[in-house]
Amino acid sequence: MTQRILDLAAAAPAAHGKDLVLLLHEANELYQQGLRDLHQEVSERLAGLAIADLMFAAETAGMPCDASQDRDDVILLLALVEWEMTPAALAYVEMAESAARRGVCLIPDE
Repeated sequence: MTQRILDLAAAAPAAHGKDLVLLLHEANELYQQGLRDLHQEVSERLAGLAIADLMFAAETAGMPCDASQDRDDVILLLALVEWEMTPAALAYVEMAESAARRGVCLIPDE
């Protein structure tokens, strides 16, 4: 997955229009799948921690929590923090930002 996102990000600067949208779409799907996979891993890894410890870890990582968030929400925040530091996520974000500067994004105009 990581290598495919890196390959898509490398191909994106030469792509235009619909080709760039297709690259973004595939990279987005892989990004989402990577986050889902990591979320599952983090959930299993942190299964034994108390919610207070999870909330402290999230706040320490820069993702403030509040009392309304349940265990699953906090674990998702922790997974997101971890995912955003992976090469795949970093490459996808750079790819999406570069495409946006060129006027291309996955959000359709209404």
